[in-house]
Amino acid sequence: MKNLVIIQTAVPDYRKGFFNAIENALDDRFDLYGGDFYFENSVKSDSIISKKRIRNHFIFHNKFLFQTGIWHLLFKDIILVLEMNPRILSNWIFLIIRKIINRETVLWGHAWPRKGAFSKSDKLRNLMRLLASKIIVYTRQQQFELKSKMPKKIILAAPNAVFSSFKMEFSTTNNKFNIIYVGRLTKLKKTFFLVESFAKEIHRYPSKTKLIIIGEGEEKNKIKNYIVKNKLSQRIELLGHISNNEKLKDLYFTSFFSVSPGYVGLSIIQSFGFGVPMLVSRNENHSPEIEALNINENGLFFETNQEDNFNNVLLQAFKEREYWTEKSVHIVKSCQKNYSTESMAETFIKLAKNES
Repeated sequence: MKNLVIIQTAVPDYRKGFFNAIENALDDRFDLYGGDFYFENSVKSDSIISKKRIRNHFIFHNKFLFQTGIWHLLFKDIILVLEMNPRILSNWIFLIIRKIINRETVLWGHAWPRKGAFSKSDKLRNLMRLLASKIIVYTRQQQFELKSKMPKKIILAAPNAVFSSFKMEFSTTNNKFNIIYVGRLTKLKKTFFLVESFAKEIHRYPSKTKLIIIGEGEEKNKIKNYIVKNKLSQRIELLGHISNNEKLKDLYFTSFFSVSPGYVGLSIIQSFGFGVPMLVSRNENHSPEIEALNINENGLFFETNQEDNFNNVLLQAFKEREYWTEKSVHIVKSCQKNYSTESMAETFIKLAKNES
């Protein structure tokens, strides 16, 4: 069995359970390398996660990245897992040289660029994929799609996860009235749209309903000023980043619905892990995790950028509170089956044990 080594730009707190699962299975045959920040510097490494620190050198206004502190791995006979991101220039050197000397190099990430499988930038990503020994993608749907494009390539799926199945819980209390958003506070995530939309029709929601916002990002001060200016501090809580699982659980357990006002990402899996359905903006360039959404079972769509439709859909859900509260147990059980850190880690563990 060869050693497994994973190199990451950053190792954020939501990856803790996943990397712990690999480490518990492989022990000293696993090494994790990571820098301090991602391309978006609101994504930071968690100091608690055990890793070997490397340096990220961002260039051209954070458009590209070159990593140092990893070059002793270049010729090693290990299973080396790199991010499938053409903007990481050092990864190209690893892929080319390790292919020439016949060393196993695995790419892990999104199958397609954010603009989709038919975007011009996929030509560059495809060249990267061709250099890899194997590819790991975030969803089974992406595995199927990429296998159709590259039938001779070994393509594996490790469905993106946040929690261990043992940490997924639900609450069936009828006292859930809040609306919760967890994620980056950025223009692409449209958090300010969420705040304005809720504030516009705040009088139509139950008086005990609060909008809870968890996260950091460029729009935090804008949101904070809006709350103060409109005297909404009793109904909108801006809590910053929270990584503690128990604190998150307590907040989700007070929440009737979570919301993704922009493109959906890993937060949808987190929400389902606590049994909370999600309201999602329909026409967005969503991340692959959107495949977890099952309309009328664990969530709903609203029409993108439409404040009235956002409120109408959510208020209608409030009228069906009993239905959605009873769905909590089914939402969690489905998430445990398909999106646990154990199942995600198993793909990498089998890779190291040559069972993939």
